[in-house]
Amino acid sequence: MTSVVSPLAPASFPDMPQIGGVRFATVAAGLRYQGRDDVMLAVLDPGTTLAGTFTRSATRSAAVLDCQEKIGRDADGGGAAILVNSGNANAFTGRAGHEAVAGITGAAAGVLGLSPARIFTSSTGVIGEPLPRERITARLADLRAGLDAGGIAAAARAIMTTDTFPKGATRTVTLGGGEVRIAGIAKGSGMIAPDMATMLVYVFTDAKIGRAELQALVSDVTGRTFNCITVDSDTSTSDTLLVAATGASGVDVSGDAGFAAALEEVMLDLALQVVRDGEGASKLIEVQVEGAADDVDARRVALSIANSPLVKTAVAGEDANWGRVVMAVGKSGAAADRDRLGIRFGSLWVARDGARVPDYSEDAASAYMKGQELVIGVDLGLGQGRARVWTCDLTHGYIDINADYRS
Repeated sequence: MTSVVSPLAPASFPDMPQIGGVRFATVAAGLRYQGRDDVMLAVLDPGTTLAGTFTRSATRSAAVLDCQEKIGRDADGGGAAILVNSGNANAFTGRAGHEAVAGITGAAAGVLGLSPARIFTSSTGVIGEPLPRERITARLADLRAGLDAGGIAAAARAIMTTDTFPKGATRTVTLGGGEVRIAGIAKGSGMIAPDMATMLVYVFTDAKIGRAELQALVSDVTGRTFNCITVDSDTSTSDTLLVAATGASGVDVSGDAGFAAALEEVMLDLALQVVRDGEGASKLIEVQVEGAADDVDARRVALSIANSPLVKTAVAGEDANWGRVVMAVGKSGAAADRDRLGIRFGSLWVARDGARVPDYSEDAASAYMKGQELVIGVDLGLGQGRARVWTCDLTHGYIDINADYRS
């Protein structure tokens, strides 16, 4: 981890409420980092429902494959646990990786009195190095002894790798049946272009909801949040999002639009914090596309802009180079008509109908680019398709962090 906090970081970690039915613990297992906790455990009470989305990478990790196999099963009445380590991704580790997951889940099940089928693990960090699972299993009793309902902030710190700040978000919503709390944590800074969905997200709520409905809701919301961010266009082998509903509030949120909206707010908040912590980032960029032939084309254009090194470096240099946006639109593969294309920075239109606007002001455009939070807008002028994605600029800091990652 770098000691320099992203300039886009929130002022502080939020004041997180305790979620009934979940307790947290962290320990320092010495997997890669010294002098800091690198393993976190969340234990969930009986009756908890779990949903998740995961990377679709062809080289996904052993932990992801194990979670994918387990997540669709209904609870058997017992509790569950989420066990996460940082510093080692346990990815591209072959049979040894699967054996490590089996060993960890089996040992955790014994210590916690749970079924191995209800132990969900995640690993994040360096790819290709065997996971020294005995360092984790040796600390399981300590983790059990340290379980604390108020330990979510420590859990957020324990799962960090190149992150410069811990990420948390929360909402409390009053519904017809009473008050429901939602709290989530995430890690992610580089290798960010989720497709599920090195990004991990864990959201906890005391709401009561069935597994199938929770899964449908999480899958839907993921498409508008975590699947709309990119730092470097690289999809991790380890992307995992787990949402746990303990039911401790007794409030049934089945079909409740208010709960769905609050969950989306938490997930979007966490997603944008991941972008704000993009490796070396100095600016947050929202790309808004409208007027596409359809939403699919709009998304193609938005991601083409957001993932363009030329666009991202121009933003880093505070250069209002809208010609690079034209380039990104053209290469996207989406339907486009040069003579209908419009481009704006924030509310400042720099091009319309395929040409620079008559009153274009380089000074005004350059002044806008000095902000920390920017909008690049595109109107294709073809239809009703719309999309919105978020990214960050590309600075030399990204090179510095990733050139030294394994050393």
